[in-house]
Amino acid sequence: MSDWFLSLVPLLGLYLIFATTLLSCLALPAPASLLLLSAGGFASGGELDIYEVVAVTLAAALIGDNIIYWLGRRGAGWLQKKAGPMERASAFVHKRGALGVFLSRWLVSPLGPYVNIAAGAARLPWLRFVIPAFLGEIIWISIYTGLGYWFSGQVVEIYNILGNASGFLAALALTIGLGIWLRSALRAGTRNSQNKP
Repeated sequence: MSDWFLSLVPLLGLYLIFATTLLSCLALPAPASLLLLSAGGFASGGELDIYEVVAVTLAAALIGDNIIYWLGRRGAGWLQKKAGPMERASAFVHKRGALGVFLSRWLVSPLGPYVNIAAGAARLPWLRFVIPAFLGEIIWISIYTGLGYWFSGQVVEIYNILGNASGFLAALALTIGLGIWLRSALRAGTRNSQNKP
């Protein structure tokens, strides 16, 4: 599938990059990182302009990030009813949310759309969301297009290495987050049982 998909890059160029990046940021299965690597490779060969690739990718990523953020913000009441009280999650996002948004753009990018919806649902102020999202997207785009540009002959190999590392980091972040949540839930349960007559 990746060979067929990558063969579309010279034909559809910036349209494909925009659509794939947008879908990826909306949590749909689209190979945006692989596409950025290959777009960097095509730019090194002169088939695409690297600055146009960066601009189009950044625009699509920010549009997708904001759509998910605002969906989370609009659906916060529904999420609270379905997922229970979000006071602790809201406090966590308000305290550390900007850093989480920043890191989820490039270091643990598989978690990005979920961080976006949590930030919206927790009512993280929009500027505290969009500035770290912008900075993180710049890093993500720079890493993938830069590696594709400089190592255009090894795009698939680099993608596999980065994909494995990103997946591992996302799983590690999720495990740590669940551990912290479980610890606080156990502490709250212990406090409640001690307070009962």
